[in-house]
Amino acid sequence: MTKTLLRPALIALACLAAAGAGRAQGTDSYPSKPVTLIVPTAAAGGTDTMARLFADALGKSMKQSFVVDNRPGANGILGVEQAARAAPDGYRLLFTYAASMVVNPSLYKKLSYDPLKDFAPVAQIGRGGNLLLVRKDLPVNSLKEFVDYVKAHPDKLSYCSWGAGSGGHLAMESLKKQAGLSMTHVPYKGSGPCVQDLIGGQVDAGFADISSTVEIVRSGRLKALAYSGPSRIPMLPDLPTMNESGYPFKNYSWYGIFAPAKTPPAIVRKLNESVNQALKDPAMVQRMRELNFTDLPIETPEQFGATMRQDQQDWAALVKSIGVSLD
Repeated sequence: MTKTLLRPALIALACLAAAGAGRAQGTDSYPSKPVTLIVPTAAAGGTDTMARLFADALGKSMKQSFVVDNRPGANGILGVEQAARAAPDGYRLLFTYAASMVVNPSLYKKLSYDPLKDFAPVAQIGRGGNLLLVRKDLPVNSLKEFVDYVKAHPDKLSYCSWGAGSGGHLAMESLKKQAGLSMTHVPYKGSGPCVQDLIGGQVDAGFADISSTVEIVRSGRLKALAYSGPSRIPMLPDLPTMNESGYPFKNYSWYGIFAPAKTPPAIVRKLNESVNQALKDPAMVQRMRELNFTDLPIETPEQFGATMRQDQQDWAALVKSIGVSLD
């Protein structure tokens, strides 16, 4: 082969080698630097608690730091927007709750992100419901008594949620519609501040995640009246579900990890495997049960994506029935 023909061939081989090395560096060696988990809620709430638990687990299994970056506001939109704009290299991920991905598309007329197009589902984490809580001095001890009390005091009680259109907001609006109740909604930027004001008596009731509130209930600082999940939870075995109490609610919650769209599939799968490995670890399972997550599905990214699409349809039907719409 002449030098004239040899030079282009060598250049082509060098380019292929460089491309292969680049792919190896980007996937096989991932992660080679700290990874940020963007959490679209305030610190101390259920999403933040879960994010930090899995940041620690992923850090240990993948031998690299996973750092939580709280970006609360606008019912999760602000944090999700930032994650959607991140480089698709696996170093800025989204750790979020279900409503931000499957409820917001039905609520907002103009949403700045499309969960199905702007993100690659990585892994689902847990599945369940929320607790219906009331301040400890409210003179009710069951969902029926609560309904009767609110009916006897129309427009006198308030309830909090972690944002207009959040799961807590929609769950209470669903109950209000079923029972014919009239209450004032007080939205917060996260479930943590909502629960703190509920403890302090600034608001009267609210739905909140189980992970950060069970011990508060057991200590007597708040009263739990019902659970919106499909079955009773082990830590509060005497607490009935909303279904048992005559006010069904089937739209369940979950947490999930997402990567920006176009993140290399090898990185997405590597993260999924690490999450599922953590969900199979006996110590993690025990910790999740302590946080009252008894339903721990092990799913591929594709299965999680299918769950997400179905949940969008189910929540859209609920939003339409309630008539909630946000600008």
